[in-house]
Amino acid sequence: GVRLVQAGGGSVQPGGSLRLSCIASGYEYSDYCLGWFRQGPPQEYEGVAGIDVNGKVMYADSVKGRFTISEDNARTTVYLQMDDLKPEDTDMYYCGASRNSFCTDDTTDWKLYNAWGHGTQVTVSS
Repeated sequence: GVRLVQAGGGSVQPGGSLRLSCIASGYEYSDYCLGWFRQGPPQEYEGVAGIDVNGKVMYADSVKGRFTISEDNARTTVYLQMDDLKPEDTDMYYCGASRNSFCTDDTTDWKLYNAWGHGTQVTVSS
């Protein structure tokens, strides 16, 4: 099955930067969306950024212009570069994967994803 292993995260002061990475395996790389999410209300996630097989990217309004999602050429690793971090960005962050046909219309919709990383904490405080 799909396996997602996350790295990165940590603590930073407001205005700082962090980069998250997610190494994916066990799936057909040419047929999956990859996305980043953070813990939202109970039992839900908040979509942060997503990318489909054609490289189309989407971002939550709250992170546009500050966060950048990217992937390596082989689509085995997806990154989330987070710049100008704010205290409200403090959260657990998860990477997700799903068949492209499920999620291409909205790669930030967590309900369309069915494989998840273990999560990594991001804390922004002074």
